Amino acid sequence: MKTIKASEFKAKCLGIMNEIAKTGEEVVVTKNGKPMTRMVPYKQLTESPIGLHKGLWKLEDDLVESVGEKWEAET
Repeated sequence: MKTIKASEFKAKCLGIMNEIAKTGEEVVVTKNGKPMTRMVPYKQLTESPIGLHKGLWKLEDDLVESVGEKWEAET
């Protein structure tokens, strides 16, 4: 993770932003030697969570099959 002074960041902002997007490396901007902010690359989120984990797991049981026990609600 790189660190850069606020004055240097101000002068080179667009170049630093392009570098972050290209390399994915984070940059911490300091003021008077103290960390003030951290710039990270932007990651596009999926538009819908539906299907996000498709193919990662498999259902082994039938969820609607009767287990043979009588429920209170059935009486």
